[in-house]
Amino acid sequence: MAVNTDKALIVQGDKTLLIDIHSDEAEDAREAIIPFAELEKSPEHIHTYRITPLSLWNAASAGFGPADIEKILRKYSRYEIRAGIIEGYKDIMSRYGKIKMVQGAGEEPEKKLLLLINDKAIRSEIGAVEILKKILKEEESGFSFDLINRGTVKHELIKTGWPVKDEAPLLDGEHLEVKLRTVSLSGRPFAPRDYQIDAARAVLGNAGPGTGYGVIALPCGSGKTIVGMLIMSMLKTNTLILTTNVAAVHQWIEELLDKTELQCDMIAEYSGDKKSVAPVTIATYQIITWRPSRTSDFPHFHLFRERPWGLVIYDEVHLLPAPVFRVTAELQAVRRLGLTATLIREDGAEDAVFSLVGPKRYDVPWKELEGRGWIAEAVCREIRIDLPDDLKIPYAVAPPREKYRIASENPLKEEITLQLIENHDSDQILVIGQYLSQLNSLAKLLNAPIITGRTPNAERERIYGRFKTGELRIIVVSKVANFAIDLPDASMAVQVSGSFGSRQEEAQRLGRIIRPKGRNAWFFSLVSRYTVEEEFAANRQKFLTEQGYKYSIQHWADNK
Repeated sequence: MAVNTDKALIVQGDKTLLIDIHSDEAEDAREAIIPFAELEKSPEHIHTYRITPLSLWNAASAGFGPADIEKILRKYSRYEIRAGIIEGYKDIMSRYGKIKMVQGAGEEPEKKLLLLINDKAIRSEIGAVEILKKILKEEESGFSFDLINRGTVKHELIKTGWPVKDEAPLLDGEHLEVKLRTVSLSGRPFAPRDYQIDAARAVLGNAGPGTGYGVIALPCGSGKTIVGMLIMSMLKTNTLILTTNVAAVHQWIEELLDKTELQCDMIAEYSGDKKSVAPVTIATYQIITWRPSRTSDFPHFHLFRERPWGLVIYDEVHLLPAPVFRVTAELQAVRRLGLTATLIREDGAEDAVFSLVGPKRYDVPWKELEGRGWIAEAVCREIRIDLPDDLKIPYAVAPPREKYRIASENPLKEEITLQLIENHDSDQILVIGQYLSQLNSLAKLLNAPIITGRTPNAERERIYGRFKTGELRIIVVSKVANFAIDLPDASMAVQVSGSFGSRQEEAQRLGRIIRPKGRNAWFFSLVSRYTVEEEFAANRQKFLTEQGYKYSIQHWADNK
């Protein structure tokens, strides 16, 4: 077998790609494979990418063909590529485009869509899908269906292994002049960064069929909001923005007023606190998915039809609640942008995001932006603590879920949190946890304000404001810290308890502290030794080290 050790890429039979980052070609190889491979791990020496059906269909939607992938793999591969691997990729990619979605014909064609399917066997397979039998009407060229079912059809088809090439036209929406400032309202020079411009262009493409929708994956702190505003300025249309909570709504409003020439009366909030609509409306997922009972309709879904929207932005799209998928299906005729730091969904619904919002159009690894100084370098440290003697027997006899809580609320964590804060007297610090009794105790001990899901929005914003001005150095926060809060001066987090090893949560919490600030960011996780908490922490640790972050483990007793 021919071997060229100067090459960076190793193509494996299990559809993983390994990049030797010490190779001179490593950066070029990484850039070349990103369109069709998903980054899985990026520790110190070897980065691992995986090619999946979804990643291949993402590539196909961006215009990549099997020949393009074969050329790239052969160019950078250190070893000969085993027979059959490329053929496997070709088979998967060939499924994309076998079914095309176009505008309907006949009377009122704007209300109908067509699935064009030339292959009779595929047509028979699709016609036999139980859920689609009530939606699709058989035609000579395939199937017709009502526009309102656009998203539902796409989602069901990708679940059967047939991703749709959506070439049906998109609506422009009502015109709205959106212009970016060159000097922000706060007086600082403002210009989008090169990768933000590239991301916006990747979504909008050439404005032809199959463009104008998709997902951007950028690390926390890298300015995903700016990508959204940039696309708004390019499209110049009424925009609906959906985000995770009221604090995030207000941050979007502040950013829009600060960095665009939009005036206050052009922007509205639609949340549990206020319900108004304007050319730019920012709403929470919570209010959209609220209903009086489990059997009731969703009374706020009317917002999606309130105005002639030309763009819908899904902030933190990896958290998009399942009920929103239903109404998203109605909005398939509108340009759609998903923003996220990670496409990991703990419910495994990545294919739903692909179908209903769009394929991933652009991403940049955390480590690349860290190397360029756009986000802070993070140091992650797990501190392991023994359980006190009086808790060892209660822990031993407790049921599994109670074991986790006993370990998480280890009272020795309070002492260590105090010590860490004393050791980092120049940092602005978030103390983050899961259990309210533990957090309330810490807040009292630290003489710090606490923010939980019960904290009124006005009080949350007052505390965030005091933290941003430096009046407060420490905030104690519950799971609300996982979602879209912008605290650019936070440089340290102490995680006293987490949600059973959630990778998504770990990414979000780390993201709170890696805004660039000319210094390292510190992320401490406190874990009870020899308990189930260690097992869940190992999953979170694995995720961070695979992303390339420096992660060390320390036994607190060694400090004494």
